[in-house]
Amino acid sequence: MTNTESMSIGVFAKHAGLTASALRFYDDAGLLPPEWVDPSTGYRFYGEAQLCRASWLRQLREIGMPLTVIARFLTAEPAEAERLLDEQVAKVVTDAAAVQHTAAALRTALGKPPRRTVCVLPGPVFADAVDQVLATTLQDPAMPVLGGVRMEATPESVALTATDRYRLASRTLVPTRSSADSWTGTLDGDELRILAPRLRRSPTVSLEVDERSLGHRLADGAVRDCRLLAEFFPDYRLMIESLPAVSHRVTVGKQETVRVLERCASEHVGIRIFDRRPGLVLSDGTEVDIAGAANGNDLTFWFELTTLYPALTHAVGADLMFELRGPDQPATIRSADGGDLTTLVMPCRAPDTAR
Repeated sequence: MTNTESMSIGVFAKHAGLTASALRFYDDAGLLPPEWVDPSTGYRFYGEAQLCRASWLRQLREIGMPLTVIARFLTAEPAEAERLLDEQVAKVVTDAAAVQHTAAALRTALGKPPRRTVCVLPGPVFADAVDQVLATTLQDPAMPVLGGVRMEATPESVALTATDRYRLASRTLVPTRSSADSWTGTLDGDELRILAPRLRRSPTVSLEVDERSLGHRLADGAVRDCRLLAEFFPDYRLMIESLPAVSHRVTVGKQETVRVLERCASEHVGIRIFDRRPGLVLSDGTEVDIAGAANGNDLTFWFELTTLYPALTHAVGADLMFELRGPDQPATIRSADGGDLTTLVMPCRAPDTAR
């Protein structure tokens, strides 16, 4: 590119989404020097090929990466650059948790009424339950409550439920200590996702509620808040009660079933019932016998692997129970340990290779 084809700092700034003053700063920092500088006026000029680097600079600054790290990122091999990105994301998440902690302390300092204790749960168990149901949430600006997790606490149990209107997951836990009163609320899924690593490291978590948030008091005394959503949560019980009767029931071992799915490269997976014995069918027609039990007529129900696999890997206990209703009706996947996990997934059409 000749000098006459170069862009002035103002034009380049507009294309790059930066200000002229920011470009001067990055030049002085040695991160984005201009293509050339007019010796008589000192004006900076940039080439079109520099727009990509300028865009990276802007995005890296948007996620808070320090200039010294950006300098390493811009000259790093892809693997090293990815590692630097991961480290920055982890730092942002940690900082967000610290902000929540400070906000919780400030709320306490405002003299708000004391929170009511809902229950006490084992931290690692609670964190696992959060992960299991968060997989079914959905980020939908038109319906933000689908990104939330419904919590229903009674003196006997705590249930976490999430749905994206096409799938549903409900995990029931047994608290180590609970109050005599019941409580129901919808937690912000994004904030709960940030909390999960801290919950997992705490032997116990005491849940304490006020009008706007659910506090998670960790074993070390720290309290992490999670915002409550005010929007109406879908009536998932009505959805479950409206389901047709179960026509087929299949019980198999979780470990064996998941191992088969992890070794296959099949876009679709069929749950096969033949002569009251369960098995799996892959898209290419390969059939795999699975130890277990089944009832109902011989039939194959097809699922997309991307839908079925997460539901199975998040299951609890050693066994999986499939409750099947028909090729166009939601299937229920049930599992249990001390509590239980129920997931609804939709079957799909049989792949062309299986017809």
